[in-house]
Amino acid sequence: MGLRDVMLEELRDLYSAENQLVKALPKLAKAAQDEELQQSFSEHLEETTGQVERLKEVFSLLEEKPTGKHCKGMEGLIEEGKEAIDEEEEGEAYDIGLIGAAARVEHYEIAGYTAVIAMLKGLGLEEAAEPLVETLNEENEALEKLESKLQDLIVASAADASEDEEDEESEEEDTVTASKSRPAETSRSGSKRREVSVRN
Repeated sequence: MGLRDVMLEELRDLYSAENQLVKALPKLAKAAQDEELQQSFSEHLEETTGQVERLKEVFSLLEEKPTGKHCKGMEGLIEEGKEAIDEEEEGEAYDIGLIGAAARVEHYEIAGYTAVIAMLKGLGLEEAAEPLVETLNEENEALEKLESKLQDLIVASAADASEDEEDEESEEEDTVTASKSRPAETSRSGSKRREVSVRN
């Protein structure tokens, strides 16, 4: 198998991956609890649809068919995404899980496009590489957005956890204070009863 054949295999793998992702992204957008994350997934769905069209353009330039291969790698990543959706976590922790699944997808695509672009350029097919460079830039930007949102959610989650710990400590202190005051009250009432007995 020559370099062109390897490149075509990778290109068909990406075409299959993007088409699978077009079906998976709406589910991630629907599941996300953070509004900005929902919007990010929805925007990337639009980008992914455009990326599929670019791949068709590249295959047309190469006079090859895009179909013929199923991307098992993306299938596995999407399955992990489904597991993240089914988690019983709530709030920031839940969305952090979704971002983890989505980020793995982006890393997979970035690696694939980087390799294909390099092979196309190596074969002297600069014109076919150009649309994919645009796609690669979009994938990198999508990953940066996910990583930025991930940091925001981690900070928010840590702050919530800290507040919960402070509330628990406060409740414990109140309980200890209350328990210490009861014996004193009992002791005073006992003393009063003894005084009454002595007077009688």
